[in-house]
Amino acid sequence: MGETYNEEWERRVSELWDSFDNYSEKQFLAKMEELAAELPADSAVAAFERASSFDSTGHSDLAVPLYRQALELGLNEDRRRQAVIQLASSLRNIGQALESVALLTAEQNAGSDDLDDAVSAFLALALVDTGREREAVSLALTALSRHLTRYQRSLANYAQELIDGPSS
Repeated sequence: MGETYNEEWERRVSELWDSFDNYSEKQFLAKMEELAAELPADSAVAAFERASSFDSTGHSDLAVPLYRQALELGLNEDRRRQAVIQLASSLRNIGQALESVALLTAEQNAGSDDLDDAVSAFLALALVDTGREREAVSLALTALSRHLTRYQRSLANYAQELIDGPSS
């Protein structure tokens, strides 16, 4: 699923993101709007990139409806997963942590790729906001344990004990 778009447009979007810090908020948003306007009005990719630009400039409230639109219109798998993560983060930022937890929990079960740890990290943040701190720390430690050169099993076991309680 997902629309097609050309490599040259993708390159220009990538270059804009790479130069994010070179622009004022207003300049960056204007440049992204120009790029998005090159795509059809019903473009999921344009909605996603616009949402991301609002999100990255601190406007989670403006990003949420655009992420939802992008997901409804259909994104390729890479952008779809990014959109879910970013939507969930934006929802948490605007006080809707329960919906964020629900989206990210579903995303954990939707498959596995290089964004698994990002899903875990943002889910941990949302869990904290819902008062589930022990579960959040467990999730974060479990994700971290996979990257350690030693102590992976010990850390993973301790992370599980945070949820289950100590084993006898």
